[in-house]
Amino acid sequence: MAKEKFDIIQSTCIPIEIDNNNTDNIIPARYLAFTTRDPKFYGDAFMHDIRYNADGTPVADFVMNKPEFSEEPKKGVHEIIIGGQNWGSGSSREHAAWAIAGYGVRVVISNSFADIHRNNLLNCFVLPIIVSREFQLELFETVKANPQAEVKVDLPNQTVTNITTGHNEQFAINGYKKYCLMNALDDIDFLLESKDKIEAWEKA
Repeated sequence: MAKEKFDIIQSTCIPIEIDNNNTDNIIPARYLAFTTRDPKFYGDAFMHDIRYNADGTPVADFVMNKPEFSEEPKKGVHEIIIGGQNWGSGSSREHAAWAIAGYGVRVVISNSFADIHRNNLLNCFVLPIIVSREFQLELFETVKANPQAEVKVDLPNQTVTNITTGHNEQFAINGYKKYCLMNALDDIDFLLESKDKIEAWEKA
């Protein structure tokens, strides 16, 4: 998936208010058989069987097909998902994180995540943010009232802000993963960046 440095993201949101939205919803199991790493391929499969009917026509009342939320993510537009409780439960398939990243989403906000899926998101340069249930519900209500409402995610200061209400919360993130996100490094990149230090330690 594309590596892009994280700093501050301010964007409109896609509200997917589905509790226990499992990885089979996020990407159906049949997509696991493919070997391509094309981001668009997996992005097109994101929430596929909920987004589309069996004949391929869009499910009209699903949030991602509504005109106000159907535009694909780009800078400042729909880069953030507000998800229901226990986002990413079910199987540990990393394809679910590939699908979210491939669709163009950079942040997923929920009050709880399945641990493996949360780590998979971080490995795909998607930031999973855990907020309180009260703040999660406030965000849903804000976006319901105004689909153009924006949320600001400040990774350096680890805050997420509802621009409409001014309310914000701190969020936790592993220091190593924060460093990697802010510098667009995957695990191998990090090791290569530290090559001189590793070699010096070996010599010592």
